[in-house]
Amino acid sequence: MPLVSMRQLLDEASKRGYGVGAFNVNNMEQIQAIMEAARETQSPVIVQASRGARSYSQDKFLYHLMLAATELYPEIPTVLHLDHGNSVETCKSAIELGFTSVMMDGSLMPDGKTPSSFEYNVQATREVVEYAHARGVTVEGEIGVLGGIEDGHGAGGTGLEHVTDPDQAVEFVEKTGLDALAIAIGTSHGAYKFTKKPDGSVLKMDRLMEIHKRLPNVHLVMHGSSSVPKDLQDIINKYGGSLKPTWGVPVEEIQLGIKNGVRKINVDTDNRLAITGAIRKVLFETPEKFDPRDYMKPAREAMKKVVAERMTQFGQAGHAGDYAPISLKEMTKFYAESAVVAK
Repeated sequence: MPLVSMRQLLDEASKRGYGVGAFNVNNMEQIQAIMEAARETQSPVIVQASRGARSYSQDKFLYHLMLAATELYPEIPTVLHLDHGNSVETCKSAIELGFTSVMMDGSLMPDGKTPSSFEYNVQATREVVEYAHARGVTVEGEIGVLGGIEDGHGAGGTGLEHVTDPDQAVEFVEKTGLDALAIAIGTSHGAYKFTKKPDGSVLKMDRLMEIHKRLPNVHLVMHGSSSVPKDLQDIINKYGGSLKPTWGVPVEEIQLGIKNGVRKINVDTDNRLAITGAIRKVLFETPEKFDPRDYMKPAREAMKKVVAERMTQFGQAGHAGDYAPISLKEMTKFYAESAVVAK
């Protein structure tokens, strides 16, 4: 099965009322962990790479590892998505490489740090939509600004400074024609999201519900949605780490989001914690070991376990065989016909 468009996965998830995890990767072991979890749970999957990941792994290595994934796991509908594209050019370069979905994050300026104007966001996202849809590629946009910083991208802060305005969300969707909309409801990038278990004062689920009510046919996206489990933190600290106490987004809040239009859930930190804890454990307990395979195998297994658990919790487990893949060529026709209808 070739790489498929994210629009198809999200449309299918919407029909059946589940969410699809989008898991960030930087290397071969992370891709293997995700694909093994997908096979174990029979889940469709979104594999995503940030600009930092593309730079770290090098585009060609990353793309060919993903082609290998589709060859080795032909039964799994798999998307390759660009996470937080910072400019029109970044998104175009991903599409030209072979990504089947891109995020144009026009909520920030191209430096990836400074909040932009609504007008700039509309113009940049619309330009990417026109370029991508002509090639059958899915586009995610963002309205409002997430807190925290990940891979050098993000406005910092807590995530409550720029919560998404529902009126702006409606206007943004109408003016851009995008496929999926990331909204800011108090989540943030990285491990240090909350200093206590989040409640209504920091996680604006009522705002999400209002946006879904206004945009019932738009696929919503939750960024910064790692749950940062205490057991993964404890493993790191037990074997020489020094993580401060922190809380992530509770799975039950994500599940509430899924019931209210969230179709894509971004998870990165949980997997980083799992990998790091497993590596620390091996090196701490057997300091004589030096073969990378001795610690990368347990690291890969630890990440697979977390991904499989999230796939089950988000409801995507068991849905890999529900549908046949639609080619990007067919998706190009779909977008062309949709545009005619819209006019």
